[in-house]
Amino acid sequence: MPVSKAWHERLISARDTRQCAQQWRTRRIRQPAPLDFASNDYLGLAQDSRVQAAQAEGARRLGAGAGASHLVNGHLAIHEALEEALAAWTGRERALLFSTGYMANLGILQALADTHTAIFHDRLNHASLLDGSALSGARSRRYHHNDIDDLSRLMARSISTHKLVVSDGVFSMDGDIADIAALVRVSQQHDAWLMIDDAHGLGVTGVNGSGCVGTRWGSTQVPILVGTLGKALGTAGAFVAGDALLIDHLTQFARSYVYTTAQPPGIAAATLEALTIVQREPEHRERLERHIGYFREEAMRLNLPLGNSLTPIQPLLLGSESRLLRWAERLHLAGIDVGAIRPPTVPRGESRLRITLSALHSRSDINQLLEILDACHEEVS
Repeated sequence: MPVSKAWHERLISARDTRQCAQQWRTRRIRQPAPLDFASNDYLGLAQDSRVQAAQAEGARRLGAGAGASHLVNGHLAIHEALEEALAAWTGRERALLFSTGYMANLGILQALADTHTAIFHDRLNHASLLDGSALSGARSRRYHHNDIDDLSRLMARSISTHKLVVSDGVFSMDGDIADIAALVRVSQQHDAWLMIDDAHGLGVTGVNGSGCVGTRWGSTQVPILVGTLGKALGTAGAFVAGDALLIDHLTQFARSYVYTTAQPPGIAAATLEALTIVQREPEHRERLERHIGYFREEAMRLNLPLGNSLTPIQPLLLGSESRLLRWAERLHLAGIDVGAIRPPTVPRGESRLRITLSALHSRSDINQLLEILDACHEEVS
């Protein structure tokens, strides 16, 4: 039977539209040579020999895969130990592992929300949070970025029986940080729960790297705390932390948890080792903080179009797709890997280089990056 012509035409039209807008994404095979300013491996733990050895030993002892879902027979002692360690790190009663951060956000929102729920999103929230809300069938409203007054106005108008405020902790494209104290306050004023996805904060900010929320805000103030393991911890997967009632509910009703194979045990072992390093060796975080300060100071001296971020995510706001692509190509030819972020990931007119700093970088690495950025600013703006 011939393939439907209508389907081919639909795909061709979508491709041509995105290519004409200079928004077509391509994959490049990562090479070891270029300077990497695109990775979210903020503390360099993906390259740490201790973390790598823990992963290899975990796989050797327990197998390359878990073999089944957590609720069949894939939940191993190493998973239980990791969940307990993550709960203790974040000051929560319990934690629950997910295979990815995207699956965590889909599963949490699908399990908690329904048509009687109103979800209030920061306008710059990650796509997985927006998709989780859509999957739940809840009514979603998006408040202006970090605008607590706008959020409060929207919540005051809502007649839903259940309200949920959802925000990134560190915003993944801008690098700025949510006002957790204000979100706690307004959520409590409107009898709402608060969910913080601290994917880019955990390991980097807070006491012992415990993130934007950390142990300062407990389960009564931030009932739902989400974190990923593939960024500062350098491994893969995600978790949600909260009280026992929440975790029991998600274990039963979060479809992206129930119906998927458990995390490979080697990954869990590596994450436990990475978590130990984060808590015992603050020098990695301190080195990263020095890099952030130095990069920002020099970028401002060069009048680069720097965003307002004190985290490892340092956006250079270039505006148009064509300007962004010229800068990105110049960096690529110089052997420097930087994220080139365009719509629809960011709003139209807000294309940017997303520079991410790591504790693994040297001052020389940062100077090389700054030199090329300065040349781009002078020559190809």
